[in-house]
Amino acid sequence: MRIAFVIANGYAMGGTIRTVHNLARGLSDRHEVEIVSLVRRREKPFFPPADGVRLVPLSDYTENPLVEHPGERTLARWDSRAREIVPEAERRRNKNFTPEAVTGLRRYLRTTKADVVIGTRPGINLLLAAWAPPRVLTIGQEHLNLAEHKPEVRKAIASAYPKLGGMSVLTETDRAAYEELLDTPEGWLTALPNALEPGEPPQSALDEPVIAAAGRFSPVKQYPLLVEAFAHVAADHPEWRLHIHGGGDRDTELRETVERLGLTEQVSLKGRTTDMLGELAKASLLAVSSRVEGFGMTIIEAFSVGIPVVSFDCPHGPREIIDHGRNGLLVPPQDTRALGEALSRLVSDREERHRMGAQALASASDYQLEDITKQWEEFLGRRRAALPRPGLLARLRG
Repeated sequence: MRIAFVIANGYAMGGTIRTVHNLARGLSDRHEVEIVSLVRRREKPFFPPADGVRLVPLSDYTENPLVEHPGERTLARWDSRAREIVPEAERRRNKNFTPEAVTGLRRYLRTTKADVVIGTRPGINLLLAAWAPPRVLTIGQEHLNLAEHKPEVRKAIASAYPKLGGMSVLTETDRAAYEELLDTPEGWLTALPNALEPGEPPQSALDEPVIAAAGRFSPVKQYPLLVEAFAHVAADHPEWRLHIHGGGDRDTELRETVERLGLTEQVSLKGRTTDMLGELAKASLLAVSSRVEGFGMTIIEAFSVGIPVVSFDCPHGPREIIDHGRNGLLVPPQDTRALGEALSRLVSDREERHRMGAQALASASDYQLEDITKQWEEFLGRRRAALPRPGLLARLRG
């Protein structure tokens, strides 16, 4: 098969970008794969594509990387139909839906030789549903969860997604939400988790006094709450450190919280890294303080290096990955004291930390790239077999 992933910005750093590159790598062993990026804002991609995977930009802003979403005047340059397809909330949420990018996507879909085109966010999926030629199998991917989208986006999803050839989500919880929203044939919707990158990751000794956290500095990660929880640990275990790995410019509240609690010597903001597994292996615990997770890629990466995870029991990912008391601990959402106490429990009890670390390592086997790739191949094969005749599909999309 010739498979194309369409992504907002394949050159940047982010969880969706990283997991798309990884799945493309897995599929490229037996298929012709390319990643199509709406925009290009840097010369070199943060995550280099695997050998054999092409990275194709539809618009290039390397000379002016700060070009953002369409304003009032640039919206007039959009295809009028495109403005109807992609809700305002989606255009405003992602700055990469520029007129040039959207025009480039329409041109790409008219000429692509791909057998399968996979979209990776609602705006892209909606455009695929409207513009992809009948001969192409279109698959929508959900990298967050249905509840995270604005009402107008969910309304557009309900109307247009059934025109896609299939849909994948990351968790069974989200699959149930989509099944309630959409009236689709059996087998059209599947839940497929993200996969670990191939190779043998380094292993944690579980004895370094370090708690790790990882992800973009955004409100949903709630890092100020994590720092407040860590203060409970630091009070009794001053030798322990909290390392937060991530990037972005929304860290003012986080830094203020660190200073207010007098933790500047114990909390470090480590910035972005291309070696997340290496950094996790230097820690003994992973802490997750998110308000919501689409899946929880960092959780399974922590498992792969053998460290247990302490997390808010937030919707979706963590509760489907963490087996409470076995490979980690779940605490009530937003309860910083409970999060701090759970962290302190594993900081204090070396034997329990090592026991959970061994179980975490065993759990990582459920997320190997080869196995997830095979599940994707089987899903795509079934959806291609179910693809309607070109004439019928054209009428459905009309």
